[in-house]
Amino acid sequence: MRKLLLPSIIIVAASLLLIRIFYLQIINDTFKLKSENNAIKIKYEYPERGYIYDRNGKLLVANQASYDIMVIPREIKNIDTLELCQLLDITKEDFLKKIEKAKVYSPRLPSVFLPQLNKTEYAAFQEKIRKFNGFYVQKRSLRDYEVDFGANIFGSIVEVNEKIIKENPYYKSGDLIGKQGVEEYYEEILRGVKGVKYFLKDKYNREIGSYKDGKYDTIAVQGEDINLTIDADIQRYGEQLMINKRGGIVAIEPKTGEILALVTAPSYDPSILVGRQRSKNYTLLYRDSIAKPLYDRGLLAEYPPGSPFKILTGLVALQEGVVNEQFTVFCHHGFSYARGRFMRCHCHGGALQLHRGIYESCNAYFGTAYMRTINKYVKPSYAVDVWSNHVKSFGLGDYMGYDLPTGRRGSIPTSKTYKRIYPNGGWRSTAIVSNAIGQGEVLTTPIQLANMMATIANRGYYYTPHIIKKIKGEKIDPKFKVKHETTIDKKHFNPIISGLFDVYNLGTARGLRVDGIDICGKTGTAENFAKIDGKRVQLEDHSIFVAFAPKDNPKIAIAVMVENGGFGATIAGPIASLMIEKYLRKKITRTDLEKRVLEKSLRSEYAKLGGVKEASAIETTPKDSSGIKTKEIKTNLVIDTTKKKIN
Repeated sequence: MRKLLLPSIIIVAASLLLIRIFYLQIINDTFKLKSENNAIKIKYEYPERGYIYDRNGKLLVANQASYDIMVIPREIKNIDTLELCQLLDITKEDFLKKIEKAKVYSPRLPSVFLPQLNKTEYAAFQEKIRKFNGFYVQKRSLRDYEVDFGANIFGSIVEVNEKIIKENPYYKSGDLIGKQGVEEYYEEILRGVKGVKYFLKDKYNREIGSYKDGKYDTIAVQGEDINLTIDADIQRYGEQLMINKRGGIVAIEPKTGEILALVTAPSYDPSILVGRQRSKNYTLLYRDSIAKPLYDRGLLAEYPPGSPFKILTGLVALQEGVVNEQFTVFCHHGFSYARGRFMRCHCHGGALQLHRGIYESCNAYFGTAYMRTINKYVKPSYAVDVWSNHVKSFGLGDYMGYDLPTGRRGSIPTSKTYKRIYPNGGWRSTAIVSNAIGQGEVLTTPIQLANMMATIANRGYYYTPHIIKKIKGEKIDPKFKVKHETTIDKKHFNPIISGLFDVYNLGTARGLRVDGIDICGKTGTAENFAKIDGKRVQLEDHSIFVAFAPKDNPKIAIAVMVENGGFGATIAGPIASLMIEKYLRKKITRTDLEKRVLEKSLRSEYAKLGGVKEASAIETTPKDSSGIKTKEIKTNLVIDTTKKKIN
């Protein structure tokens, strides 16, 4: 047996090896395909990206033809470099840099030499392409924006970098990918699938036919179309109202969590980030460190919420049983909450109960309600966590899970917060009472405030805000159908909503009423400080307003934040009323408010941040309704022209 063991092992091993070779060479010839790369040319067919529509079926983003000049460095032979440079309007130095970059990527594989030629440039090059061995044209599609708004929502299309190529084998040099907005979040749905074709080459590198009669070829599959929850009309209107202002507007449909408008200001025409001028225009936008047009204030900006936060202070106090509708506070135009500590108040003073406390926005009432909530428990640290958990159940203090790739969590303090601030302990409710009125350690983003109002409109629940309404051929993420309940009993919402309704009838927003629409709202003003040349300077307060309408069966909840806008009823309030009427009626009757907002410019306030100068930095060519480019206008950017540092 021992004599037979070794020969048996050899025979079995040889048999297995022969079977494997037979399989690879006769049955499965994919490895043969790889081994023949020197004689095979691969061409990719790029699909059109999916179209983007608004909630009503209005086309927002389509596609347009574009042409990339590709190069295979090892195939460049006997070309007139000067003629090529003149034809493509580039310098010889540019030519050499691009060739060197292509060689670094691969001498044998194609890479982009010059991207995004238009039809005229392509036609001129195509006539003489036979003279330039190693170069060929790859057709692609670029975005064609049918509207001049919503840049922060759409995002843009950019060329992939080396990191992306290494991480995802789907992408090759020169491929395009969505960046920011829905283009990034829904990239795999919108991009489609590339097609691949294999061609045989002769010894002169000429194509002589399809490899294996197209056995391995695949066709390109167009990306899926999507419908956004955005209402194009109020998105456009919101951006118009925010001209010459900075801030954000977020509007949500309460019963679904669908985002109706997501406005950031200042913004820009999305079409300026398409074509060969993209890099130049993006650099101008990126370097504007003062106005920050690329910064989505609706999702990223964290502000003290100010008086709108009193809504939650009242709800938590009701839930904890430390106040009721009849509980009375005496306001002496402020709140003396500790020896030598006084919180000013702009209400009319006197004896106030919950209802009047809301519509007159009394600091004394809500400061008292907050302190009673904290003082209910023996340990302030435990009390703060109870309060914090109630507040967080409204979606504050954390990432909300919406379908956009950017955002901030805001800040709702807990006992851990104050252990860091007061490591030796000893703090009490008097040390943190500013939380009651949305100051202190509380920070929120506009989308969080809008979601808070949607939750109140629903009497205690919300759906995760989202911007996708429909994907052709697919279902949207089921998480957007999950109802999130707050920790507040439903019965406590009615007295709060009654007070919010009278904000428009008797209180701080009585001048913002729209006849025939029952709006519930809350004005807010948040203090605003900045460091300029190392000094802490108080600037004009931020103007804040939150609302929902109608009072019964609400269809829209909204939050408006205008930086340096002053009182909530001055700028943010009128914008909210106008947006609500525009959405519900499709027209505006409060033309006086509209005129006031459109004519209001806050540029002089922003100039105080450090010597900024108005500049028309980017030329754009907007389209009329027929899609024909009409006249040239210039976008207003703010360029920092000083060396002052702003923290």
